[in-house]
Amino acid sequence: MQTIKDDVQRWLEEVVIGLNLCPFAAKPNRQKVIRIEVCNATSHSDLSAVLLHELALLSNTPAAILETTLLVLPEMLQDFYEYNDYLDVAERVLRKAGYEGELQIASFHPDYCFAGTEPDDAENLTNRSPYPILHLIREESLEDVLARYPDPESIPENNIRRVEALSPEEKRRLFPYLFR
Repeated sequence: MQTIKDDVQRWLEEVVIGLNLCPFAAKPNRQKVIRIEVCNATSHSDLSAVLLHELALLSNTPAAILETTLLVLPEMLQDFYEYNDYLDVAERVLRKAGYEGELQIASFHPDYCFAGTEPDDAENLTNRSPYPILHLIREESLEDVLARYPDPESIPENNIRRVEALSPEEKRRLFPYLFR
């Protein structure tokens, strides 16, 4: 389990923060208010129960103690299309529990593929992670940082340019799990 957490922390620091794909991640990482929780569920119902627990924990914990959660799924949803289908379930869990408007879920997966792209398109690297991950985010915190960021609409375009500029060697170093 520690190896999985270490892999995710390395990805967070080298890819997400190191490439500045999320300009808001460095501060909570420095403050150690990002929770990396490894979920060993093997069924959708068990995963949904863990997701519900993590949403409640995030909602009920002050942001100064817990800003965001990366729920890592090393035992499930390895197939991207199955993972993508589960995102609908995750959104229903969030809504049904009453967290809509307070929390949201962002998605990361080793085989992430944006609609309308080919699997090998570089822009998919912006959401590729060592394991399937559900990123639980406080909407209020997101709104606060976006309000202070000079041009938030440019973030996706900047991210695509950044990953397209990576050399093959950089890609192998930053995304070793894609080359196994």
